Amino acid sequence: MSNPLNDARLQTVRDHMALECVHDWDAVIGTFAHPRYEMHGSGLVYDGEEAVRGYFAASRAAFPDLSNEIIAIAAAGDTVLVEFWLQGTHLGPLQAAGRTFAPTGRTFRVRMAATFEFAPGSDKIVCERPYTSADAKLRALGLL
Repeated sequence: MSNPLNDARLQTVRDHMALECVHDWDAVIGTFAHPRYEMHGSGLVYDGEEAVRGYFAASRAAFPDLSNEIIAIAAAGDTVLVEFWLQGTHLGPLQAAGRTFAPTGRTFRVRMAATFEFAPGSDKIVCERPYTSADAKLRALGLL
């Protein structure tokens, strides 16, 4: 049976992820009640619009074609769970593991998961938490 709030939340996450792929940062910010990313692999937190926009710029400097492909998506309470492929081409300097890796021109594709947290009764995101190992991209690029 369909739940209108869950349906709206699922659509918000689908839109959010699609908008990231086309770099429509204003629209991505619009999917949040308050922009916040908590990166499970690195432990970094980007809280607030300025910090989140900085994360977008930094992550796309190394991978300007960074994109995602949803594998599975489900709503559970105030959370939407997503499994997806993250992929991109290493075309700019990559800051990782305390080092800077020069562009290799190589592509990567890693399987990831993320949770999108919503305030009760709302279809606006309050926090995205991507889950991956800290070195997944480096391993996929053959840099480790």
